Amino acid sequence: MAVAQTMRAANDVASPNNLDAWWLPFTANRSFKQRPRMVARSKDMHFYTPEGRPILDGSAGLWCCNAGHNRDPIVQAIQAQAAELDFAPAFQFGHGKGFAVASRIADLAPGDLNHVFFCNSGSEAADTALKIALAYWNVSGQGQRTRFIGRERGYHGVGFGGISVGGIVSNRKFFGTALAADHLPHTHNRAEQGFSRGEPEWGAHLADDLERIVALHDASTIAAVIVEPMAGSTGVLPPPKGYLKRLRQLCDKLGLLLIFDEVITGFGRTGFAFAAERYGVVPDMITFAKAVNSGTVPMGGVIVRDGIHDAFMKGPEHVIELFHGYTYSGHPLACAAALATLDVYRDERLFERTRELEEPWADAMFSLQGLPNVIDIRTLGLVGAVDLAPRPDAPGQRGFEAMDRAFQDHGLMCRVTGDTLAVSPPLIISHDQIGEIVDKLGRVIRAVA
Repeated sequence: MAVAQTMRAANDVASPNNLDAWWLPFTANRSFKQRPRMVARSKDMHFYTPEGRPILDGSAGLWCCNAGHNRDPIVQAIQAQAAELDFAPAFQFGHGKGFAVASRIADLAPGDLNHVFFCNSGSEAADTALKIALAYWNVSGQGQRTRFIGRERGYHGVGFGGISVGGIVSNRKFFGTALAADHLPHTHNRAEQGFSRGEPEWGAHLADDLERIVALHDASTIAAVIVEPMAGSTGVLPPPKGYLKRLRQLCDKLGLLLIFDEVITGFGRTGFAFAAERYGVVPDMITFAKAVNSGTVPMGGVIVRDGIHDAFMKGPEHVIELFHGYTYSGHPLACAAALATLDVYRDERLFERTRELEEPWADAMFSLQGLPNVIDIRTLGLVGAVDLAPRPDAPGQRGFEAMDRAFQDHGLMCRVTGDTLAVSPPLIISHDQIGEIVDKLGRVIRAVA
């Protein structure tokens, strides 16, 4: 309490005056409140501390600010929308920008993924996709299909459905699981894939484990398989070459729905609107959130193929087809922000730019190879990860200290997962800023050696 009181006295103007009041999510709160990492404003590639110190954003906020921060067209769209239509119910009513955004997103999605159901976050998107899968099999006369297959080291948000199919131990240990779920093995093997650029050569065969799992439970009991094309939150794990296509083939063979969780990979992170396009796979559903409007207003959703959507469009026309939704589904401010953001992506060719920067980005990241305690590096699109050797009897401590020092001492924001440092900058990053990120990472890695 004394520390918090000292902070209140020192920052009574520049920052909130009660650091005890906000219980921060996914944060070591006691450590944070002794040595806060505070930001007060942002612009383009930078955050700024309350004192005005620039912080180079190496993580696009939280994998979401792909167009950069406080971009004028997006800010202006939000301001104008707030003055015109601040809220509109999506239950039995609609508004034009919601339909416009849905059409734009459907046009970006591959194949016959033509229908968008809006929510407000990646967690809600995952749970929505799982509910749509359950409901689809119910309306198709196969209501016994209630089991899901996720993947170890997968992250699908913090809803009870997402936790059930996710593969993060802490989530499952603390909260249990609400849905019947089994898990594919994760795709990362440092001995076989160490220091791989892009998709590793080894590992496509890991998809074949799906047949073993299905044989255990029987396909008639399984609703869907859900995976991230690239597992991001557990350390940036690119898919092995051919892995995702093999999953699609097996789901077709076994009669299972396939869901791609693209909350992180969507909207340019891998060089395409969706990673599904990069890998030439059409899943049955795609979840999205984060970068749909560059993180400005909470928004998420699920893109659904024609056959799934059309299965619900039967019976009396006055009856609700899917008993699901959120008060803020398709919120007008979120939709206005999304339309402006999609314009920025298109007009500045940011998806194409990611493809152009992928090799220079990888070259820069791999220049860290050989530094103290660096045991692996992975890159894909504009994402990179550096695995640091854990300290004896203190796993995660080296990574946490590196993240903290990056912000406090070197003006860099990066993500940390255990002893993995993850970077995923806004897609507007310059070549010089790529060099700056890597230079700062190198200094931090040496500092925590």
